[in-house]
Parts: sequence; C-alpha cells; structure tokens
Amino acid sequence: MEHKNTVLELTQISPTSERYYNVQEIAAMWNISKDKVRRIFQNEPGVLILPSRTKGSKRRYTMLRVPHSVLERVHRRCSLVS
Repeated sequence: MEHKNTVLELTQISPTSERYYNVQEIAAMWNISKDKVRRIFQNEPGVLILPSRTKGSKRRYTMLRVPHSVLERVHRRCSLVS
C-alpha cells in the first residue's frame, strides 16, 4: 500500500507549483482582446482575482491570474462549442 500513496502524492499538483498566466499572456496566445479574456475568466472557478489600488488614485483595479489547469479546462470547453 505504501507504493500507492507515493504515486498519489506525486500526481497531485500543488497550487503554488502550477504555472499562472496573466490576461495579456492569454490574449496573445489565443489572439483575442484582453477585454474578452477578462470576460471569459472573471467568474471562472480557480482563477485568482487580485485587487490593487494605485497610489493617489481612488480607482480600484483587479488583476486576474489563471492557473494552467483552468486555462486548459476553458480551452477544452470552448473547443467543444465551436
């Protein structure tokens, strides 16, 4: 049984070791606008939404970080629709 536990541990992906993509990178890969990328991923489970505020500004910005696994899931789902 010890061998099975080792295999399970090796196949699980740690969220901190997974590659994360920003909006600009995805827009370039998929050849679509950054606004379209934001609309696609803003409510997608697993996407990190990081609020930020620039100094001297009251406007709040959000940064999206999309894990590789979520990027693949959305790509598969969009490919099935086409």
